[in-house]
Amino acid sequence: MPYTIPAAPTASPTPSLLHRELQDLLDTLARTHRVPGAQLALDTGTDVIAVHTGTADTATGTPFTADTAVPLGSLTKPCTAALVMLLADDGDLDPDEPAAAHLPELSGIPDVTIRHLLSHTGGLPTGPDSDTAATTTAARYLAAVCTARDALFAPGTDFSYSNAGYVAAGRLVETVTGMPWPEAMRVLLLEPLGAVPAFVGDAAPARPVAAGHALNTATGQARPARQNLAPLEAPAGALLASALDLTAFGNALIGRADLLPPAVAKEMRRPEPAARPGALADGWGAGLALYERDDRVWCGHDGNAQGTSCHLRADPESAVVVAFTGNAGGATALWRDLTEELGRLTGIRVPAGARTVDRGRPVALPDCVGTYRNGTTTYRVAPGADGAPALSVDGDLPIPLVCYADLTCDLLDPDTGRPQPGGRFHRDPATGRVDRVQISGRTARRITDDG
Repeated sequence: MPYTIPAAPTASPTPSLLHRELQDLLDTLARTHRVPGAQLALDTGTDVIAVHTGTADTATGTPFTADTAVPLGSLTKPCTAALVMLLADDGDLDPDEPAAAHLPELSGIPDVTIRHLLSHTGGLPTGPDSDTAATTTAARYLAAVCTARDALFAPGTDFSYSNAGYVAAGRLVETVTGMPWPEAMRVLLLEPLGAVPAFVGDAAPARPVAAGHALNTATGQARPARQNLAPLEAPAGALLASALDLTAFGNALIGRADLLPPAVAKEMRRPEPAARPGALADGWGAGLALYERDDRVWCGHDGNAQGTSCHLRADPESAVVVAFTGNAGGATALWRDLTEELGRLTGIRVPAGARTVDRGRPVALPDCVGTYRNGTTTYRVAPGADGAPALSVDGDLPIPLVCYADLTCDLLDPDTGRPQPGGRFHRDPATGRVDRVQISGRTARRITDDG
């Protein structure tokens, strides 16, 4: 049953009333989006309200609780970035020094700084898939991926989301502290936050954990999904946490907790001028995505593991922090609906993603046709059946593109036909030729002109 939108509140609801309303909202949206279980935590600056719903693991029937830890996927990255920035605050490293000064395996790209790694502005490819990464060591992985030959652009001049950059950041933590990354994460961040550590691959987790789920579209049933993450990729995506854990971290990011000195939190939130993340966010700092809404800049990050979707937003101005976890792919759509309804219930307008802008009518962009590459991933743009461009990644079925005069593009959802933010093309300023494409934050360099 669809959720009935309540009338806009004439006054802020009391915490007890808001708790009931948020519980009803989360219950209803989880059913609507067929998400087995979810958590929502809202810190208004004066009150913390947390609700949860459903099942943590459909195979066992284990219920979701407030303490259930969910695989965070890429929401691990700002936690790794916080470790690096704490080490910088202690004087153990300089964010603007070459990363190769600490990691010889990065000597092939000597101009890439530690800040470039954290803000995805180093021009690094994303890295191979987890199955391939599981067959090597972190040092060999980085030496193979971080080369001048595979660089996507000059360091500090653009944005490309890169797991490899966070494998390097995790190696940096290990090199400076002398501790394995999980141990450094536990000692320096999780325990000071009051969070019980949990990681992908834990044989006997010390707290309740949720499984991710994939939806069988034929039966409508959600099935548990196996988490597939190579150990060396842990700094990019191995954490599990609850919405309440994320809220505590969000408070640290806006200077309302002792974990991060206010100057460190402010430095993490400072936007990097070259970081243009396209569909992912409106800007990027040292480990943090930045979202513009109503003349304010929220910070946070999104994360998706196998069958999970997790989100964190924090507003330094109002001190509002919102965290959400869900254990199915449909939880991303649930999050977007949730932020809309949260605005109606409370007046708090939480940005679900990058702001939308009017780009005018679609235009033809024939010179975008070609083959582009990011490391081992190949993006092919070719005319579709109707002559309009379509995108195929590593040989998958092509998805139609809708292009605009500002070189941005949408992807047409193959199931609904609705446009979804895709990314943008780049023109070489010297030649005017389309030489790169950025899709979902990842940039690929053009290698051939033929489609």
